[in-house]
Amino acid sequence: MQRKFAFVPGEYYHIYNRGVEKRTIFQEDTDWKRFQSLLHLCNGAKPLVYKDIQGSPLESDVGKRILSILAYSLMPNHFHLIVREDQKGGASRFLGRLLTAHSMYFNQKYERSGGLFCKPFRARHVDNDDYFRWLFSYVHLNPLNLFEPSWKERGLTDVVGAIAFIKRFRYSSYEDYFHSGRKEGVILAKDVLPTGVSALESVEEMLMEFKSFQGESLEK
Repeated sequence: MQRKFAFVPGEYYHIYNRGVEKRTIFQEDTDWKRFQSLLHLCNGAKPLVYKDIQGSPLESDVGKRILSILAYSLMPNHFHLIVREDQKGGASRFLGRLLTAHSMYFNQKYERSGGLFCKPFRARHVDNDDYFRWLFSYVHLNPLNLFEPSWKERGLTDVVGAIAFIKRFRYSSYEDYFHSGRKEGVILAKDVLPTGVSALESVEEMLMEFKSFQGESLEK
């Protein structure tokens, strides 16, 4: 299936992909952490071999970035990214590296073969500030599916618990916007947030934003 649009440098996009047949792509804590490292390592001009890296992968110099990552969240069988295309072909190049690297690692570790991710990855152009703010909230709230699976359709029954869950969840960029000092912050290019779009300041604000604007997700 071909995409109905081309990635344009300077424009923003929501990228989504999941495991084939909705299979789990992160089985252990080390799988999640390694994928976070790959978000950094695969997004640079310098060729790097993971096993040859000395010290923390997140502290590695990857050179000039291929594209800008503004937000992400990981789920057991899929992931979401908000990115800006910085150079022609950047998104496809980055996703090719990322998905190949994780697939090879996963297949070797769990003694499986064949494709791990659906092809092609899904993407949607983020063409206005309202949609960007909604999407920023959607991506960071997505892990609530693990806390209350029906929260999007029925609303939250435990708002306090939900807020605490999001603040504890380690596998998204939420903490890097609302708390400083985490190593994973190197993944993000917060300096290229769209003009007029400021990062929301709390989980409560993101919940309000999610309710106020009906955007369209890529999860189908």
